[in-house]
Amino acid sequence: MSDQSSDRRRDDDLVPVSVRLGDVVPPDDPEDWTQPLTWVAAAGMLAAPLVALIWFWLAPPGAAKAPAPGTWLVAVTLAVGAALAGGTQQGRLRSLAGTLAAGLFAALATVAVGLVTAGERQLGSASPTLAHAVAAALAGLAGVLPAAVLAPPLAMRSRRARMLAPAAIAAGVAALVVPLLFVA
Repeated sequence: MSDQSSDRRRDDDLVPVSVRLGDVVPPDDPEDWTQPLTWVAAAGMLAAPLVALIWFWLAPPGAAKAPAPGTWLVAVTLAVGAALAGGTQQGRLRSLAGTLAAGLFAALATVAVGLVTAGERQLGSASPTLAHAVAAALAGLAGVLPAAVLAPPLAMRSRRARMLAPAAIAAGVAALVVPLLFVA
């Protein structure tokens, strides 16, 4: 009889306590929204579209012939936000994918904000808000690329190193690319 009870205990050990008690409790989610790094990743992806929305709502650009200060701000915010989002990930592949995915999402959302805030539609040329949004998104993505390349070698270092070095590179490249997109 003791053999049966010990077998039953071993079988019970394989089944989680929550299932044995009748309540199924979901496992810990690695993307738990109560974790601070999840908020850093979300803020990194949403910062550039939010900055663009505020800029286009408060003081939209009047022309698309030259970069405005907001163009640089949105581009650098996109690049730095993506680098910070990627820096929240541990592991080489995750940091690379996190940086690229955050940058692509932020660029798409920034262009969508430029399109939505464009106001009247123009034939033959894009509205200034859309032109600046596209330029900022392209410059930001240009900064995301070297940050994504730098992220995997730093993936197993401290959180500060994982975030600051790629963010600095991303900001510098994005700021350098903005004026190149407005050369006629």
